[in-house]
Amino acid sequence: MTAHNCRFCDAPLKHRFVDLGSTPLANAYLTEEQLEQPEPSYPLRAFVCSECWLVQADAFVPPEDIFSHYAYFSSYSDGWVEHARQFTIMARQRFGLDATSQVIEVASNDGYLLKHFVEAGVPVLGIEPAENVADVARAIGVPTEARFFGTATAQDLVSRGHAADIVIGNNVLAHVPDINDFVGGLSAVLKPDGVVSVEFPHLLRLMENIQFDTVYHEHFYYLSLLAVEKVFAAHGLKVFDVEELPTHGGSLRVLASRATSTAHATGHGLAKVHADEMAAGFDKVETYEAFQSRVAPIKDGLLAFLEQAKRNGKKVAAYGAAAKGNTLLNFCGVSTDLIEYVVDRNPHKQGHFLPGSKLPIYAPEKMDETQPDYILILPWNIKNEVVAANSRVGAWGGRFAVAVPELTVLG
Repeated sequence: MTAHNCRFCDAPLKHRFVDLGSTPLANAYLTEEQLEQPEPSYPLRAFVCSECWLVQADAFVPPEDIFSHYAYFSSYSDGWVEHARQFTIMARQRFGLDATSQVIEVASNDGYLLKHFVEAGVPVLGIEPAENVADVARAIGVPTEARFFGTATAQDLVSRGHAADIVIGNNVLAHVPDINDFVGGLSAVLKPDGVVSVEFPHLLRLMENIQFDTVYHEHFYYLSLLAVEKVFAAHGLKVFDVEELPTHGGSLRVLASRATSTAHATGHGLAKVHADEMAAGFDKVETYEAFQSRVAPIKDGLLAFLEQAKRNGKKVAAYGAAAKGNTLLNFCGVSTDLIEYVVDRNPHKQGHFLPGSKLPIYAPEKMDETQPDYILILPWNIKNEVVAANSRVGAWGGRFAVAVPELTVLG
């Protein structure tokens, strides 16, 4: 299915942001049996709407095909779990959350965030579409309903007494094809003075640091404050504060309330991010159309590095079976002839193969067995965490590298 019109405002989509060719789904990890079967691929392109400035993918498969059984478990990233814990402390203090409150998290994954509220005695409810992931959350005592979130779900929750003092959506706003139904649900589930807290990778950082590998089919949108404010306003929500975060290569935490609420003072972050986006030209089509030309040098740099390593008889492995890594490898045409394998801490991915490149996925101990000369960190956003946790690599002379925003050998 191709979106010829903006999914938010229905204006025609005429201006390309980036085109990465045709690739498999970034989280469609393969079993050994599937290696011999034809692998479906889909155009991976994004356009910008010149009316509302929403950057969006133009081709996608139904979210039920992606998210009903999902391989991403938040708890396997220590840094992300700590980020979530710190958020729960801030939210309890700033918004006075206690045993009489209702916290709802949309796309609550394996309970990585809500468990901290549970431990503090604050009532929670997770909404998580992937049944296999919801089961993990329930097992640690986080009440979770396995369903997709939208206006109908929100109305059902309110009718059952679950109107929210705060509704949290971390890294989900980019994943919902019907953004109007989703944001309408955020508005509908709120108490009159309730708070919406959403986090998403900031388009400004994506463009500054050429993070094209964060473009994949599961991401329908690449979000700016400029676009998000327009979407929220259309559904009766006003943004009252914005916080810039280091997560996922540079994210925003947007706090919003009903437009009718006067309970929340405007924070200083709002004007600052507004100014940054205007300075970057986010209200000009040519700003977005210029991005494509900055992507090709990253491909050239990675291939030159890998081919030189091969000529020199060096072994190369990869770290982190991340979706962004699959975009990178498939755009660059990398397979097992240049990288031998990838390791990942997530046991749900081990024993499988990356889509497209077909690199086998092993536990991190595989590195100790084969002692590669170079280890390419695919989730570059956690490179410091990876290097610190694997200091033993230096003992055999191994070195880490990242490809984005340019090929860099670390240390």
